[in-house]
Amino acid sequence: MANSDEKRINIDSNSPEILRNPIYTPAFLREQIGKLMRVEFLIGTNMLTDRIGILEDVGASYILLRSFENDSLVYCDIYSIKFITISTTGIYGNNMGRYHYY
Repeated sequence: MANSDEKRINIDSNSPEILRNPIYTPAFLREQIGKLMRVEFLIGTNMLTDRIGILEDVGASYILLRSFENDSLVYCDIYSIKFITISTTGIYGNNMGRYHYY
């Protein structure tokens, strides 16, 4: 993750409150950077889709997830997120298709 550290947004006292105060979603999610998560998005009025990956960065209106499928970055609209499941064990999936996070 050394390369992603260089790309992260630097937050200081002059940054917007939504990026500093964890009562706001972006600031809360910034505290979860580096964790494995499943993010569910509402598309349209009734379709849910999800993405699984490592949270790399968070801005005011987006998150970046590192995909397991091909190690690419997925830019995600923060306003369409409905649910986020954050792994507390570092392992996500069932016994047959387990992802391991170190």
